[in-house]
Amino acid sequence: MSCQNTEIFLLLFVQFIPLPLISGFYLARFFTKKSLSSYFAFVTLASLMVLWFFVHNYWGLNIWMAGMPLKSFCKLIVASVLMTMVVPGLALLPSRLHFLTELGLVSHALLLCYIEDRFFNFTTMYYYGFDEEVMYPSYMVLTTTFLGLVLVRRLSLDHRIGPKAVWILTCLYSSKLAILFITSKSVLWVSAVLLLAVSPPLLLYKDRSKGASKMKVWQGYAHACVVALSAWLCRETIFEALQWWNGRPPSDGLLLGSCILLTGIACIPIVALHFSHAQSAKRFLVLVVAMGLLFILMQPPIPLSWAFQSDLIKAAHQSSDDISIYGIVTSKPTWPSWLLMATILLTLSAVTSIIPVKYIVELRTFYAVGVGVTLGIYICAEYFFQAVILYPLLVATIVCASVFVVFTHLPSASSTRVLPWVFALLAALFPVAYLLEGQLRDKSIEEGEEADRFTTMLAVEGARMSLLGLYAMIFMLIALEIKFELASLLHEKALERGVSPSQSGWNSGFPPKLRLIQQRRASAAPSFTIKRLAAEAAWMPAVGNVSTVLCFVICLILNMHLTGGSNRAIFFLAPILLLLNQDSDIFAGFGDRQRYFPVTVAISGYLVLTALYRIWEEVWHGDDGWEFQIGGPGWFFSVKNAALLILTLPNHILFNRFMWDYVKQTDTMLLLTMPLNLPSIIITDIVTVRVLGLLGVIYSLAQYLISRRIRIAGMKYI
Repeated sequence: MSCQNTEIFLLLFVQFIPLPLISGFYLARFFTKKSLSSYFAFVTLASLMVLWFFVHNYWGLNIWMAGMPLKSFCKLIVASVLMTMVVPGLALLPSRLHFLTELGLVSHALLLCYIEDRFFNFTTMYYYGFDEEVMYPSYMVLTTTFLGLVLVRRLSLDHRIGPKAVWILTCLYSSKLAILFITSKSVLWVSAVLLLAVSPPLLLYKDRSKGASKMKVWQGYAHACVVALSAWLCRETIFEALQWWNGRPPSDGLLLGSCILLTGIACIPIVALHFSHAQSAKRFLVLVVAMGLLFILMQPPIPLSWAFQSDLIKAAHQSSDDISIYGIVTSKPTWPSWLLMATILLTLSAVTSIIPVKYIVELRTFYAVGVGVTLGIYICAEYFFQAVILYPLLVATIVCASVFVVFTHLPSASSTRVLPWVFALLAALFPVAYLLEGQLRDKSIEEGEEADRFTTMLAVEGARMSLLGLYAMIFMLIALEIKFELASLLHEKALERGVSPSQSGWNSGFPPKLRLIQQRRASAAPSFTIKRLAAEAAWMPAVGNVSTVLCFVICLILNMHLTGGSNRAIFFLAPILLLLNQDSDIFAGFGDRQRYFPVTVAISGYLVLTALYRIWEEVWHGDDGWEFQIGGPGWFFSVKNAALLILTLPNHILFNRFMWDYVKQTDTMLLLTMPLNLPSIIITDIVTVRVLGLLGVIYSLAQYLISRRIRIAGMKYI
């Protein structure tokens, strides 16, 4: 009844008072007289006309759209039109009243976001018992967003609104774009909250007159906490996005890692723009981002309360769809991933100096032992979970390796005396663990049933290969660390003697012969440095060489077991020998000039031995009718391929000798030996011999080019 009375009143009002004419009069008066009262009179009358239009045409219809009755939707439209007409008048008010303009713009943006969010979340329209899907066009969202951002930019340039209003409006209009990509019902408001938390360093704390930051330390901490809280509020949206990406509910570790990573990335503007001078802020930011990535990659088991689970997330995890589709999937325990994460985070903390291991020896010791224990337990539980007897040996091995690497890189007063014994213990644990594993498993094989013996033998072989790979990695790490430290020491000693790279330009003013003398003196510095180094840490080159050789030998053993002795593997394994160092005992004559000699010798020797083994294998392990008799097929095969193998040796011998002393061979010698490789390439039956022939040709060409380059370089000093 009240609705009908209101409609009758409005009809009488419009009939007796021509509102369109009066509102047009006030609008024209505003344009001619610049009277704000006339403009607001126009706004009032125009709003009444809009209200009458909606009441007269749509007020009584039984239609539901955007999840609400049409009457409620009409109220929102009328309110939006009213705000749209009021804001231009508010913008003309004096500067002290600009907060009214900002309030009107923010209210209109909130109302627009609410309307478009309802349209996207509720696409069903109900009218008189019928349902119909009505999709709100995406281009309308793009259009309103673009127009809103342009309006904000224009008003900001005209100083009609302040920076806080620009910040809020930019975040609100930009958050509308999220509904185009993510189907979550709360994505718009969650995105708005996240943008409001992330964008202050970019939009608020900037003094445009001076270009300096206005954010204080406590404000930085406050904004970081707000960002973390916003990421927590986004957990359901992140969960739905990950579920859409993976096709199934994400794990708790993945969800928590995504929240932490989002928090770290969102804090980058705070650190980069306002605390770029604070190294501690950068270090903590790196640690947070690394923690998020580790949670995403490792996905450790997390209690439900740690993962910020809501009702939506719990319902998704308790759904039976996964079981009905994928069945019951058994998975091994993932708790060791916590140990690996702790190891990586401790290492990052030490590298970034969050843990001051460089300055406190005791803390360095605890750090090395802690990293070794966590990593050792992780390796045992993840890769040797059936060999419980090896746990103490493996943990002790990793602890020794950790202590050795840490104190080699950051030595203390007594570390040079203790570290050789640590390496000796590490090397002694290798054969003990290897033999103990095999001995215990052999007993279990003998005592087990016939059906279990084959499985146990495979487990023994796999455990031994894993053990070899672990020790190869440890010896490689030790060799790399020693090589790095020796290079640093050589560089420091050279600088102390005055032979620095910066002095190379000082020699340019001398005649060529004097420059040659200077270069000879500079080349003599490393040998002198080695002698000086022998008095300080004589064990380092020897330990590095032992580690390099052990790593190379173990890798060859792994190559034989895993690939059957692949020819290609030696080209990847031989560069390990570049880690060899000059010492006073084992490699006394070995220097930087001969650093490539072990690589080429290893490649040539490995291929020759492999070719001989292939010949022997084909003869003695061939078909049943294959007999080794003079004149028989086996004899002919072995003699032919052995002769072709011998033809490839001259170039290899010449090139390896050249890599040791760099003494130039005559061109005639190279021209005579290179064609010897062609028969091996063409008519051999063994691939390894063919590879040796091709390598011999490459060696000859390389030797010729290197000799020519050395001769041309030497001509400059004559």
